[in-house]
Amino acid sequence: MLSRLMSSSIRSLDRECNCTVRLLDDSEYTCTIQRDAKGQYLFDLICHHLNLLEKDYFGIRYVDPDKQRHWLEFTKSIAKQMKSQPPFTMCLRVKFYPPDPAALKEEITRYLVFLQVKRDLYHGRLLCKTSDAALLAAYILQAEIGDYDPGKHPEGYSSKFQFFPKHSEKLERRIAEIHKTELIGQTPETSELNFLQKAQMLETYGVDPHPCKDVSGNPAFLAFTPFGFTVLQGNRRVHFLKWEEVTKLKFEAKTFHIYDKKIILTYFAPTPEACKHLWKCGVENQAFYKLEKSSQVRTVSSSNLFFKGSRFRYSGKVAKEVMEQSAKIKRDPPEIHRAGMVPSRSCPSITHGPRLTSVPRTRRRAVHISIMEGLESLRDSAHSTPVRSVSHGDSFMPSRSQTVDGSEASTSAVISDENYSPSDSVLPTPVAEHGMEMPLARHLNGAPCSIDEEESEAGTSKEGQATEFGHSRREQRMVKRRPATSSDGTM
Repeated sequence: MLSRLMSSSIRSLDRECNCTVRLLDDSEYTCTIQRDAKGQYLFDLICHHLNLLEKDYFGIRYVDPDKQRHWLEFTKSIAKQMKSQPPFTMCLRVKFYPPDPAALKEEITRYLVFLQVKRDLYHGRLLCKTSDAALLAAYILQAEIGDYDPGKHPEGYSSKFQFFPKHSEKLERRIAEIHKTELIGQTPETSELNFLQKAQMLETYGVDPHPCKDVSGNPAFLAFTPFGFTVLQGNRRVHFLKWEEVTKLKFEAKTFHIYDKKIILTYFAPTPEACKHLWKCGVENQAFYKLEKSSQVRTVSSSNLFFKGSRFRYSGKVAKEVMEQSAKIKRDPPEIHRAGMVPSRSCPSITHGPRLTSVPRTRRRAVHISIMEGLESLRDSAHSTPVRSVSHGDSFMPSRSQTVDGSEASTSAVISDENYSPSDSVLPTPVAEHGMEMPLARHLNGAPCSIDEEESEAGTSKEGQATEFGHSRREQRMVKRRPATSSDGTM
């Protein structure tokens, strides 16, 4: 009898596994799940923990044993997707950026999107001209430390923080000037909203860059945004296609094709797995932003022949449905626990002391780290704004109003004085301290490299690396006679 009970208990333990999810404020949510649990179960647990109702903009990112990033599919088993032994480590991130952050119904949602976009700014995924950069950084200061106080904020206080991959003393002075004189009295909620409204106007808002090469072998970054498909190469945006112009996405091994009404653009990913991930991201983004309702979603094939290649179906709501559902929310606004400028595991600030988690309250654990430990691990971004380490020249992107519009999508547009060169990560954010000791590397010229943090996707590149990436400004279009388009992959 005792042996039966013990055997049953062992089998029960074998059916369970631990899962840790790094949240947007860099705190960690840990839970126990059944081995056959699907992605939706874990996602619902996290959203309940955060008191989040407008959850369709978010997703869970993980990395497989081959160091390829993925978005967790909610309709499939978690254990089968991870392809590794537990405990599992993942990250909650914004998957679909809201086209208009001001239209979000709840402040808790805007706050989480603010954390994501602040992370994008720090890692170089979000670029802008210097005047916009100063204002964005000043909004962050106002949101997190409040009004300027000469008793608390000594001369040069803005230089203690790193908001971008590259800084200059002139920019730091401008940040402090705006914070001191133009933002007095703004609440954290107002500053965060103003930050998002300004960020939303930039060309790289919502960009999650995928490193590729064009047909001439030149490095490029492909990305899907709320407004369409974009290609960044060197210091130029060489292509932009609105979602309504994109008719089909296809991949074959390492080769990725995007079709519009007149041309086919062709690029080459580092690996077949990276190309498939790129294709799936494109299929999901096009369905979310382009379709009127989720009933219009259909299974698409990576090949012209439906019975060959990979098949995939987006399983969530579309943007219009999400907005309609948000409008029906009627509850008292949930309490938001904002963390100030305090150090995290990877991004320290000038405040000394243990970091406390920000958003809600159960099952959280504080992350403790010293300033020196944090300075050595700035490769990962966090909720708190990090201390800056090295000063460089400015490198920012013009706002949307200063670049070409959709009607000029094929025209190459200069986006920066320097190259757009975020590093693309392939490993998850570690929970164990030994993860910090792994070697750091970046994607250069489309070659896959390892990096020690999942959310170091766009950390600061070395000057030599940035120069190597973008000398060529050659057009990357591959124009073909358009064949008859298969309806299988059309959207």
